[in-house]
Amino acid sequence: MTATFEAHNKVKNDFTYHPPKGDQITRYEEIREAAKKFAYLIVDNTPESDEQKQALMLLNLATMSANAAIARNEV
Repeated sequence: MTATFEAHNKVKNDFTYHPPKGDQITRYEEIREAAKKFAYLIVDNTPESDEQKQALMLLNLATMSANAAIARNEV
C-alpha cells in the first residue's frame, strides 16, 4: 500500500519544528495558563485516583494539541 501525497505532507508538517511567529507565544502561554488553572481545579476537587490521573493526562494532551494546532496550521 502506498501513502497518499497528502499523508506524506501531514507527516512532514507534524514532525517539523515550527518556530513561533507573531503573537503565537502569547497564545501558547494563555492556553497553558488556562489549562494549569483547570488542572489545579481538578486536583483540588477530586480524589487522587486513576481517574484523576487520566483527567490530568487528557488535559495535558488537549493543551499540547491546541498549541500544535497553532504551530502546525498557521502560515
